[in-house]
Amino acid sequence: MAFARRQQSVIPGFGITLGFTVFYLGFLLLIPIAGLLLYTAQMSWDDFWRAVSNRQVVASYKLSFGASFIAALINLVFGAIVAWVLVRYQFTGKRIVDALVDLPFAMPTAVAGIALVTLYAPTGWIGQYLDVFGIRIAYTQLGVVVALTYIGLPFVVRTVQPVLEDLDKEVEEASAIMGANRLTTIRRVILPALLPALLTGFALAFARAVGEYGSVIFISGNLPFRTEITPLLIVAKAEQYDYPGAAAIGTVMLLTAFVLLLIINGLQWWTSRRYR
Repeated sequence: MAFARRQQSVIPGFGITLGFTVFYLGFLLLIPIAGLLLYTAQMSWDDFWRAVSNRQVVASYKLSFGASFIAALINLVFGAIVAWVLVRYQFTGKRIVDALVDLPFAMPTAVAGIALVTLYAPTGWIGQYLDVFGIRIAYTQLGVVVALTYIGLPFVVRTVQPVLEDLDKEVEEASAIMGANRLTTIRRVILPALLPALLTGFALAFARAVGEYGSVIFISGNLPFRTEITPLLIVAKAEQYDYPGAAAIGTVMLLTAFVLLLIINGLQWWTSRRYR
């Protein structure tokens, strides 16, 4: 019986498709990562530590990971709100707003950086009014957070949106009939159903922000120890033919991002089992 069911599989050729999948992922993902790690492994420990623990490099780590985390948290909140509005309400221009969410995907990151500088520079369209109150965005760490928030928003919205569309409104109505107020319904009914998707969107937005380059270098000002991101240091070392140093810093970024994503995925697995 089991053999007959296996023969009636909707998608035949499991061995071939699995082999192609492994080859495709290996060629595009695993081989480049392995090459980076092997290149770094050729360095002595002293050279590696000297390259990755430089004060300028450590300052860039703090900015890249700190700003990425803050931007992902902002997108976690406001991305969920945007997804809620797009799913639960009908209004004029809804399709336009829905299309604008994907704009960071379509726009080249360098163009996004130039646009952000045009808006938030001290003489920019918005920056000139903020400057009156002493608020500086361009060429500051705040500008880095703004740029990373901009490029990460679609990941949360597009992850949460389909889950909201599949969420049965009758469950919310039943909660209201049983006497729960709106806040309790959100906390006990809606949020547990959305939590795995929210964590996934947060992880995707964070991972995207950590490696962002094009939109940040224009608005950050690239000041060492202040607004210099780690991807910029990697590019700078590569341009100076310091390939071992670039590979060492890239390895630290890779391993740190991998560990953080592993933790977030573990939290997602735990929440999905808890609220199943």
